[in-house]
Amino acid sequence: MSSFEEAETEETVTCLHLTLYHPGQAEKMMFRCLNFLRREQVRADDAAKFGRDSTLCRYNLMDTRVSRIQFSLQFYRKLHTSEYGFEIKNLSKKTKLTVDQTELGYLNKIDLPWRCIICFGDYQILAEIQEGEAVDYFETHLHLAEAPILQERCLPSLQPIPENGISPSFSLSQGKSPTEIDENEL
Repeated sequence: MSSFEEAETEETVTCLHLTLYHPGQAEKMMFRCLNFLRREQVRADDAAKFGRDSTLCRYNLMDTRVSRIQFSLQFYRKLHTSEYGFEIKNLSKKTKLTVDQTELGYLNKIDLPWRCIICFGDYQILAEIQEGEAVDYFETHLHLAEAPILQERCLPSLQPIPENGISPSFSLSQGKSPTEIDENEL
């Protein structure tokens, strides 16, 4: 047998990609203590805490308007499955945290969707979970956004726009019901 055949099976690692934005990041440099260059490993039994207190938080935001501990992300295994997830908990007594459209007060927590936008104060964080199999740790990979995340990642319209460019709501508002037209009839 070759050494390739005898090698340990490589596990994939769950990675939490976090893209951070603040309108004053260029002048105030509140992200200067964060590592944007490479992924970081976090033990599964540790909570990834964000805030301004460097003794308590793994991810420091250099801003006096941020709480000492703003929020935490806890890695866990879902009950009766082999799937892993994250829960986010607001640890700020003064600032509400919003995950997509869900507002969290102090000590409120929810499961983090596989892709969502976390907001508090002027901060916007796009969180995306890349699934893996490892149980002892997960990774975080931080990215810096150049433009506001909320404007950059607008949800697409739920109504399709027809090729003729006339919105269906416009034609329905004139009392006509939609009809199917063969493209050769136009």
